[in-house]
Amino acid sequence: MTTTAQHSKIQDVLTRLVDTQPQVLLLEGGTVDERMDMAMHWARLNNCATRTACGHCPACVQIEQGVHVDIKLLDGREGKIKIDDVRELKPLFGQPPRGDGKRVVILAEAQELIVAAANALLKSLEEPCPGTLFVLLAPQRERLLPTLVSRSWVLTLPWPHGGGLDGEAADWLRALGQFAQSGTGWFAKTGAKGAVTRDIALKVVLACRKDLTAILAGRSPSPMGAQLAARLDLGRLKKFDLTLAHAEDALSLPTAVNPAMVLDWLATRTYRLLRERP
Repeated sequence: MTTTAQHSKIQDVLTRLVDTQPQVLLLEGGTVDERMDMAMHWARLNNCATRTACGHCPACVQIEQGVHVDIKLLDGREGKIKIDDVRELKPLFGQPPRGDGKRVVILAEAQELIVAAANALLKSLEEPCPGTLFVLLAPQRERLLPTLVSRSWVLTLPWPHGGGLDGEAADWLRALGQFAQSGTGWFAKTGAKGAVTRDIALKVVLACRKDLTAILAGRSPSPMGAQLAARLDLGRLKKFDLTLAHAEDALSLPTAVNPAMVLDWLATRTYRLLRERP
Protein backbone atom coordinates (compact mmCIF):
# COMPACT_ATOMS: atom_id res chain seq x y z
CA MET A 1 0.00 0.00 0.00
CA THR A 2 1.26 3.47 -0.85
CA THR A 3 1.51 5.41 2.41
CA THR A 4 -0.33 8.73 2.10
CA ALA A 5 -0.29 11.51 4.68
CA GLN A 6 -3.68 10.33 5.94
CA HIS A 7 -2.49 6.74 6.32
CA SER A 8 0.63 7.95 8.09
CA LYS A 9 -1.64 9.64 10.63
CA ILE A 10 -3.46 6.36 11.21
CA GLN A 11 -0.12 4.60 11.73
CA ASP A 12 0.87 7.31 14.21
CA VAL A 13 -2.34 6.71 16.17
CA LEU A 14 -1.62 2.98 16.25
CA THR A 15 1.91 3.67 17.49
CA ARG A 16 0.52 5.73 20.37
CA LEU A 17 -2.01 3.00 21.16
CA VAL A 18 0.72 0.44 21.80
CA ASP A 19 1.19 1.82 25.31
CA THR A 20 -2.49 1.29 26.20
CA GLN A 21 -3.31 -1.66 23.90
CA PRO A 22 -7.10 -2.00 23.68
CA GLN A 23 -8.04 -5.66 23.78
CA VAL A 24 -10.30 -5.21 20.74
CA LEU A 25 -9.40 -2.79 17.96
CA LEU A 26 -11.96 -2.18 15.20
CA LEU A 27 -10.60 -0.78 11.93
CA GLU A 28 -13.35 0.52 9.65
CA GLY A 29 -13.32 2.56 6.44
CA GLY A 30 -10.68 2.45 3.73
CA THR A 31 -10.49 -0.48 1.36
CA VAL A 32 -10.20 -4.19 2.12
CA ASP A 33 -6.46 -4.11 1.44
CA GLU A 34 -5.91 -0.93 3.45
CA ARG A 35 -7.68 -2.37 6.48
CA MET A 36 -5.55 -5.49 6.29
CA ASP A 37 -2.36 -3.45 5.89
CA MET A 38 -3.18 -1.49 9.03
CA ALA A 39 -3.99 -4.68 10.94
CA MET A 40 -0.60 -6.13 9.99
CA HIS A 41 1.06 -2.87 11.01
CA TRP A 42 -0.64 -3.22 14.41
CA ALA A 43 0.61 -6.81 14.64
CA ARG A 44 4.16 -5.68 13.87
CA LEU A 45 4.01 -2.86 16.41
CA ASN A 46 3.04 -5.33 19.13
CA ASN A 47 5.73 -7.88 18.27
CA CYS A 48 8.62 -5.86 16.82
CA ALA A 49 11.89 -6.11 18.73
CA THR A 50 12.13 -2.30 18.66
CA ARG A 51 8.38 -1.66 19.09
CA THR A 52 8.48 0.45 15.92
CA ALA A 53 7.25 -2.02 13.26
CA CYS A 54 10.75 -1.78 11.80
CA GLY A 55 10.13 -4.44 9.14
CA HIS A 56 13.61 -5.91 9.58
CA CYS A 57 13.69 -7.77 12.91
CA PRO A 58 12.85 -11.50 12.97
CA ALA A 59 9.31 -10.90 14.27
CA CYS A 60 8.50 -8.30 11.59
CA VAL A 61 9.90 -10.54 8.85
CA GLN A 62 7.89 -13.53 10.08
CA ILE A 63 4.70 -11.42 10.16
CA GLU A 64 5.37 -10.20 6.63
CA GLN A 65 5.84 -13.80 5.47
CA GLY A 66 2.68 -14.96 7.27
CA VAL A 67 4.50 -17.46 9.50
CA HIS A 68 4.59 -15.73 12.89
CA VAL A 69 3.33 -18.16 15.51
CA ASP A 70 1.36 -15.51 17.44
CA ILE A 71 -0.49 -13.94 14.52
CA LYS A 72 -3.80 -15.68 13.78
CA LEU A 73 -6.15 -14.84 10.94
CA LEU A 74 -9.84 -15.61 10.51
CA ASP A 75 -10.39 -14.53 6.93
CA GLY A 76 -13.86 -13.35 5.97
CA ARG A 77 -12.49 -12.42 2.54
CA GLU A 78 -12.71 -16.11 1.71
CA GLY A 79 -16.29 -16.63 2.90
CA LYS A 80 -18.32 -16.78 6.08
CA ILE A 81 -16.47 -17.02 9.42
CA LYS A 82 -18.12 -19.95 11.17
CA ILE A 83 -18.41 -20.90 14.82
CA ASP A 84 -15.97 -23.79 14.37
CA ASP A 85 -13.35 -21.29 13.14
CA VAL A 86 -13.66 -19.37 16.41
CA ARG A 87 -13.78 -22.50 18.55
CA GLU A 88 -10.59 -23.80 16.94
CA LEU A 89 -8.65 -20.79 18.22
CA LYS A 90 -10.41 -20.48 21.57
CA PRO A 91 -7.94 -22.71 23.52
CA LEU A 92 -5.17 -20.26 22.63
CA PHE A 93 -7.00 -17.29 24.12
CA GLY A 94 -6.35 -18.43 27.68
CA GLN A 95 -2.64 -19.05 27.06
CA PRO A 96 0.18 -16.52 27.02
CA PRO A 97 1.83 -15.79 23.65
CA ARG A 98 4.64 -18.09 22.59
CA GLY A 99 6.87 -15.20 21.54
CA ASP A 100 8.02 -12.04 23.31
CA GLY A 101 5.19 -9.83 22.07
CA LYS A 102 1.44 -10.13 21.85
CA ARG A 103 -0.79 -12.68 20.20
CA VAL A 104 -2.84 -10.77 17.59
CA VAL A 105 -6.04 -12.36 16.28
CA ILE A 106 -7.21 -10.64 13.08
CA LEU A 107 -10.77 -11.08 11.85
CA ALA A 108 -10.64 -9.84 8.26
CA GLU A 109 -14.02 -8.64 6.98
CA ALA A 110 -15.59 -9.40 10.35
CA GLN A 111 -19.05 -8.67 8.92
CA GLU A 112 -18.78 -12.23 7.58
CA LEU A 113 -19.03 -13.63 11.12
CA ILE A 114 -22.20 -15.68 11.29
CA VAL A 115 -24.27 -14.88 14.39
CA ALA A 116 -23.20 -18.01 16.27
CA ALA A 117 -19.53 -17.25 15.58
CA ALA A 118 -19.96 -13.63 16.69
CA ASN A 119 -21.58 -14.78 19.93
CA ALA A 120 -18.78 -17.30 20.51
CA LEU A 121 -16.26 -14.51 20.03
CA LEU A 122 -18.16 -12.33 22.50
CA LYS A 123 -18.02 -15.09 25.12
CA SER A 124 -14.27 -15.36 24.58
CA LEU A 125 -13.88 -11.62 25.09
CA GLU A 126 -15.67 -11.90 28.43
CA GLU A 127 -12.97 -14.28 29.68
CA PRO A 128 -9.35 -13.39 30.54
CA CYS A 129 -7.16 -13.41 27.42
CA PRO A 130 -3.64 -12.70 28.73
CA GLY A 131 -1.40 -11.23 26.05
CA THR A 132 -4.02 -11.59 23.30
CA LEU A 133 -5.30 -8.70 21.18
CA PHE A 134 -8.16 -8.83 18.69
CA VAL A 135 -8.51 -6.78 15.51
CA LEU A 136 -11.85 -6.57 13.72
CA LEU A 137 -11.83 -5.29 10.14
CA ALA A 138 -15.06 -4.10 8.50
CA PRO A 139 -16.19 -1.49 5.98
CA GLN A 140 -18.47 0.13 8.60
CA ARG A 141 -19.05 -0.58 12.26
CA GLU A 142 -22.81 -0.75 11.59
CA ARG A 143 -22.29 -4.09 9.84
CA LEU A 144 -21.16 -5.75 13.08
CA LEU A 145 -23.12 -6.77 16.15
CA PRO A 146 -23.51 -3.70 18.40
CA THR A 147 -22.21 -5.74 21.33
CA LEU A 148 -18.94 -6.34 19.44
CA VAL A 149 -18.62 -2.67 18.55
CA SER A 150 -19.27 -1.62 22.15
CA ARG A 151 -16.25 -3.66 23.25
CA SER A 152 -13.99 -2.16 20.60
CA TRP A 153 -11.71 0.85 20.26
CA VAL A 154 -12.79 2.12 16.83
CA LEU A 155 -10.40 3.71 14.35
CA THR A 156 -11.73 4.97 11.01
CA LEU A 157 -9.48 4.89 7.95
CA PRO A 158 -9.85 7.55 5.23
CA TRP A 159 -12.57 6.99 2.66
CA PRO A 160 -11.34 5.27 -0.51
CA HIS A 161 -10.71 7.44 -3.56
CA GLY A 162 -10.32 10.59 -1.48
CA GLY A 163 -12.70 12.69 0.57
CA GLY A 164 -14.88 14.14 -2.20
CA LEU A 165 -16.47 12.89 -5.39
CA ASP A 166 -14.58 13.30 -8.63
CA GLY A 167 -16.49 14.40 -11.73
CA GLU A 168 -17.03 10.88 -12.99
CA ALA A 169 -18.45 9.61 -9.69
CA ALA A 170 -20.67 12.70 -9.36
CA ASP A 171 -22.04 12.07 -12.87
CA TRP A 172 -22.92 8.48 -12.00
CA LEU A 173 -24.57 9.57 -8.77
CA ARG A 174 -26.71 12.10 -10.65
CA ALA A 175 -27.71 9.36 -13.12
CA LEU A 176 -28.64 7.06 -10.24
CA GLY A 177 -30.73 9.83 -8.70
CA GLN A 178 -32.52 10.40 -12.01
CA PHE A 179 -33.28 6.69 -12.37
CA ALA A 180 -34.47 6.44 -8.76
CA GLN A 181 -36.91 9.26 -9.45
CA SER A 182 -38.08 8.50 -13.00
CA GLY A 183 -36.95 4.97 -13.83
CA THR A 184 -35.24 6.17 -17.01
CA GLY A 185 -31.77 6.61 -18.45
CA TRP A 186 -29.81 4.20 -16.29
CA PHE A 187 -29.56 1.03 -18.35
CA ALA A 188 -28.43 2.89 -21.47
CA LYS A 189 -25.58 4.31 -19.39
CA THR A 190 -24.46 1.03 -17.82
CA GLY A 191 -25.00 -0.87 -21.10
CA ALA A 192 -22.45 1.17 -23.06
CA LYS A 193 -19.40 -0.98 -23.85
CA GLY A 194 -16.66 -0.49 -21.26
CA ALA A 195 -18.65 2.15 -19.39
CA VAL A 196 -18.57 0.42 -16.02
CA THR A 197 -15.36 -0.78 -14.39
CA ARG A 198 -15.00 -2.23 -10.92
CA ASP A 199 -13.40 1.04 -9.79
CA ILE A 200 -16.34 3.09 -11.05
CA ALA A 201 -18.84 0.72 -9.45
CA LEU A 202 -17.05 0.97 -6.09
CA LYS A 203 -17.08 4.76 -6.37
CA VAL A 204 -20.84 4.73 -6.89
CA VAL A 205 -21.37 2.44 -3.89
CA LEU A 206 -19.05 4.62 -1.79
CA ALA A 207 -20.92 7.78 -2.84
CA CYS A 208 -24.21 6.18 -1.76
CA ARG A 209 -22.62 5.05 1.50
CA LYS A 210 -21.43 8.59 2.24
CA ASP A 211 -24.91 9.93 1.50
CA LEU A 212 -26.43 7.42 3.91
CA THR A 213 -23.90 8.35 6.59
CA ALA A 214 -24.71 12.03 6.10
CA ILE A 215 -28.45 11.37 6.39
CA LEU A 216 -28.08 9.39 9.61
CA ALA A 217 -25.76 12.04 11.06
CA GLY A 218 -28.16 14.86 10.19
CA ARG A 219 -25.80 16.42 7.63
CA SER A 220 -26.67 17.58 4.11
CA PRO A 221 -26.33 14.80 1.52
CA SER A 222 -26.12 15.08 -2.26
CA PRO A 223 -29.33 15.62 -4.29
CA MET A 224 -29.50 11.84 -4.64
CA GLY A 225 -29.23 11.48 -0.86
CA ALA A 226 -31.84 14.16 -0.35
CA GLN A 227 -34.31 11.96 -2.25
CA LEU A 228 -33.56 9.11 0.12
CA ALA A 229 -33.86 11.31 3.20
CA ALA A 230 -37.20 12.74 2.06
CA ARG A 231 -38.84 9.47 1.08
CA LEU A 232 -37.36 6.69 3.24
CA ASP A 233 -38.06 6.02 6.88
CA LEU A 234 -35.44 4.48 9.16
CA GLY A 235 -36.50 0.93 8.34
CA ARG A 236 -36.08 1.42 4.61
CA LEU A 237 -32.81 3.30 5.13
CA LYS A 238 -31.57 0.17 6.88
CA LYS A 239 -32.66 -1.85 3.85
CA PHE A 240 -30.71 0.56 1.65
CA ASP A 241 -27.67 0.06 3.90
CA LEU A 242 -28.00 -3.70 3.47
CA THR A 243 -28.31 -3.24 -0.31
CA LEU A 244 -25.07 -1.27 -0.36
CA ALA A 245 -23.39 -3.93 1.76
CA HIS A 246 -24.38 -6.67 -0.71
CA ALA A 247 -23.17 -4.57 -3.66
CA GLU A 248 -19.85 -3.83 -1.97
CA ASP A 249 -19.37 -7.49 -1.05
CA ALA A 250 -20.05 -8.56 -4.65
CA LEU A 251 -17.50 -6.07 -5.98
CA SER A 252 -14.92 -7.21 -3.42
CA LEU A 253 -15.08 -10.90 -4.34
CA PRO A 254 -11.82 -12.35 -5.71
CA THR A 255 -13.79 -13.98 -8.56
CA ALA A 256 -14.92 -11.83 -11.47
CA VAL A 257 -18.30 -10.17 -11.03
CA ASN A 258 -19.78 -8.00 -13.77
CA PRO A 259 -19.72 -4.51 -12.18
CA ALA A 260 -22.43 -3.24 -14.55
CA MET A 261 -24.78 -5.95 -13.30
CA VAL A 262 -24.02 -4.99 -9.70
CA LEU A 263 -24.86 -1.35 -10.42
CA ASP A 264 -28.04 -2.34 -12.28
CA TRP A 265 -29.13 -4.38 -9.26
CA LEU A 266 -28.33 -1.46 -6.93
CA ALA A 267 -30.26 1.00 -9.10
CA THR A 268 -33.28 -1.30 -9.39
CA ARG A 269 -33.33 -1.97 -5.67
CA THR A 270 -33.08 1.76 -4.91
CA TYR A 271 -35.94 2.50 -7.31
CA ARG A 272 -38.12 -0.09 -5.58
CA LEU A 273 -37.23 1.11 -2.08
CA LEU A 274 -38.38 4.62 -2.93
CA ARG A 275 -41.77 3.19 -3.89
CA GLU A 276 -42.12 0.63 -1.12
CA ARG A 277 -44.68 1.35 1.54
CA PRO A 278 -43.29 2.02 5.04
